[in-house]
Amino acid sequence: MDMRRRTLVAGLALALLTADTLAVEPPTFAFEHASDVTLSNPHDVKLSADGRHLYVSDVGSGRVVVLDADTLQLRSSFGAGKLSGTHDIDFDAAGRAYVADTHNGRVAIFELQQDRAMLVGELRGPIAGPEGVLVHPNGMIYVAGAWSHNVVAFRDGEPVHSLHGLSAPHDLELAANGDLWLADAGNDRILRLSPTLQIVAELSGPAYAFDGVRYLDVLPDGALLAADKNSHTVKLIGRDGKLLARLGNGRAGRGPNVFTTPEGVDSSGDRVWISDSGNDRVVRYRMRR
Repeated sequence: MDMRRRTLVAGLALALLTADTLAVEPPTFAFEHASDVTLSNPHDVKLSADGRHLYVSDVGSGRVVVLDADTLQLRSSFGAGKLSGTHDIDFDAAGRAYVADTHNGRVAIFELQQDRAMLVGELRGPIAGPEGVLVHPNGMIYVAGAWSHNVVAFRDGEPVHSLHGLSAPHDLELAANGDLWLADAGNDRILRLSPTLQIVAELSGPAYAFDGVRYLDVLPDGALLAADKNSHTVKLIGRDGKLLARLGNGRAGRGPNVFTTPEGVDSSGDRVWISDSGNDRVVRYRMRR
């Protein structure tokens, strides 16, 4: 092989190596801000449809706290005196809030008008300790009973589907095709379920090393963010099921890239909000992929 050809081949190999290196560069997260509002063991967080407000299920205070999504300053709160052990919140197309009112054994339904909230209904059934709720576009409300170890689908207030054999199930989130993602916390796994609550897929084992996975967020490209409580991390899982990154050093603490038992997570664009539950605060990160 002449010198010119060797140079071309070497250059091509270097280009391929560089491209491959760039392709596998892991996502990164940069700390931006932390709340200074008084919170008590905050759990799941949910952005409003317009992205301006962050709704925080504040377990210890038995209320939902509304923060400004940019500044993380307190805007309002609701549910105090009506809720006990709030863990999760979701919204229907009309803007009503469905709150997992865990210690009262129900999903409480609130009509929201600006900074006011009125309790207008509830959902009860064969569930105990509900800690996850999902309002599905198909008209059903899915509820995870952490104490009854089941998931129940309700239509018009009546249970129509159920899944048993779980262990302290928590969050339910919507997949792009209408399936559901479920954090089966006590079994250290994430399940993908059909709308009729059949198990479609399972993420578990050493590849993920889940330890009490709690609340989830589904990104627009189908990737998952999972708050993995007892490993003190938030894990990013690609659409193909590959673990792409961990946010958190794996040890309990307080500071940038350090959490104590994180529970909730939500995102918009490249911004990620996390409830750093053991530190009684909400933090925001910038994600680069």
